[in-house]
Amino acid sequence: MKFGSAIALVSGGASGLGAAVARRLVRQGARVVVADLNGDAAKALATELGPTAAFAAADCTSEADVSAALDLAEQTFGAPVSAAVSTAGTLYAAKAVSRKGVPHPLDAYQKVINVNVVGSFNVARLAAQRMMQREPDAETGERGCIVQTASIAAFDGQAGQVAYSASKGAIVGMTLPMARDLAPLNIRVVTIAPGIFETPMMAGAPDALRESLCASVPYPPRLGIPDEFAGLVEHAISNPYLNGETIRLDGGVRMT
Repeated sequence: MKFGSAIALVSGGASGLGAAVARRLVRQGARVVVADLNGDAAKALATELGPTAAFAAADCTSEADVSAALDLAEQTFGAPVSAAVSTAGTLYAAKAVSRKGVPHPLDAYQKVINVNVVGSFNVARLAAQRMMQREPDAETGERGCIVQTASIAAFDGQAGQVAYSASKGAIVGMTLPMARDLAPLNIRVVTIAPGIFETPMMAGAPDALRESLCASVPYPPRLGIPDEFAGLVEHAISNPYLNGETIRLDGGVRMT
């Protein structure tokens, strides 16, 4: 896919990994809609990025919100999206049953599943519907690419991560069947499973915890940089033979 003709929706695009993706895609010549629950932050980023960016205040779990963001892409840039990147997510830390005998709150578990799994699927299904309306690329024949964000927690879930790990495992699990579903439409699906990254969530972590996390990464022994994640998103979108796969981006770390 050529970035000069690409139109991308980035869900959760106002901060962290999503903001890095939006910035990189714009640098490569794509036109981008930054969609985020935090509409003010999405507006600020779109303003920073200039005329090839637009913003939408959108809840990834809402059909109406995501559809409106996809409409905005077409109205602003003149064609349906050719790429959809989901980075919106949430987490909740609790054991299935605590040492005091308190079970994991069901509403918290449901919220994590709803945002991370239902939200990602909602963006993917609605974006794919728009992508199928595009003319196939003259060189590759493809119409679009969907990139989802899982986590190494999908494979190496730690104690207290039962909700988060389940949600990210579900994203990994939907990757291949969705790729198979969309293959006849010339739409690809790729999932990235990032490790420990420098995001707003990590910014408030105590120094001792950050040092411990960095030391656990074989090489390089540091937190991931959001632009490194964005670089893999760029490659996933541009490489027409990458499909139905989940790629770990983690410096070789395996959580214990």
